[in-house]
Amino acid sequence: MTLAAVSGFIAIAVGAFAAHGVADPVARDWLKTGATYQFMHTMATFACATFMNIGAKRARFSPAFFLGGTVLFSGSLYAMALGAPRWLGAVTPLGGLGFLTGWAILAWAARGVDQE
Repeated sequence: MTLAAVSGFIAIAVGAFAAHGVADPVARDWLKTGATYQFMHTMATFACATFMNIGAKRARFSPAFFLGGTVLFSGSLYAMALGAPRWLGAVTPLGGLGFLTGWAILAWAARGVDQE
């Protein structure tokens, strides 16, 4: 939960920086995209805790993929927006695979919830 809270803080800070501190439109778009995906997966990480409380114990595996995906996906976009070489964009899809894996695990976890 601590990592999710820190991730949410970073997502909001980057989004604000993109909106108010970046003139280059490409860099601004990369920052906004990274912040949007980071925030979505931060909220998904928080939701996993609730999901686990209703019986989807396997949901505990998703946050690692959501947060790891954030580091790779959003982190690579942030780095390129701040001047890192464009080849770093090759890392971005790996983060997307992390997101997809987290969602697939969450769907798998949902199948284990008792329905009364």
